Amino acid sequence: MIRLAWITLCIIAPAARPEEPPTPAALEESGLRELRNVRRVYVDRLTGGETAAQMRDILISSLEAARIFKVTENEERADAILRGAAEDLVFTDVHSSSDSLDARANFGSGRSSSSSRSSYGGVGIGQNESERAAERRHEAIASVRLVSKDGDVIWSTTQESLGAKFRGASADVADKIAGKLKEDFEKARKLK
Repeated sequence: MIRLAWITLCIIAPAARPEEPPTPAALEESGLRELRNVRRVYVDRLTGGETAAQMRDILISSLEAARIFKVTENEERADAILRGAAEDLVFTDVHSSSDSLDARANFGSGRSSSSSRSSYGGVGIGQNESERAAERRHEAIASVRLVSKDGDVIWSTTQESLGAKFRGASADVADKIAGKLKEDFEKARKLK
C-alpha cells in the first residue's frame, strides 16, 4: 500500500528540478531587450576625484551628441540612471638611466740599490652616460553602468584613454562610452 502511494505520488507530482542559471548569452540578450526600452536617461554624479564632476558634464555632452535617447536632469522622469566612477589624472612620468664602463690597469717594477732600475706603467679607460627624461602624461578612466528604476543593471562598460590626437583624455573616454552604448543600442534594436 505504501509502495503504491509512493508510485502514485511520483507520477502525479513530478520531481521539482532546480532551475538552471541563465547562460551569459541569455543575460546579454535580456539586458539588450531592457536597453531597447530606455528613452530617457539621468546621468548621476560620478564618484572619484575632483575631476569626476567635469567628466559627468563631458559625458552628458557625448550622450547628447550620440542621439541614442533623451538625457534629462530630472531623475524622476528617467527610465534609467547612468551611475559610475571616473578619474582624470595629469602626472609626470620620469625615466632615468645610467650606463658606466670603467677599466684600470697598473704595472710597476722597482729595485733599490746603488744602480736603480724602475719601470712603471698605467692604463685607464672610462665612460659614463646618464639620461633623464620627464614626460607630462594625461590619463582618464571611467566605469559606468545603466541602472533601471528597479535597480537592475541593464548595461555597463569601462573605458580608459591617454588622450586622442585632437581631444583630451576625458573627452575621449566620454566618446568611447557613448560609442559603446550606441553600438549596443543598435544590437538591441535588431533583436526580434
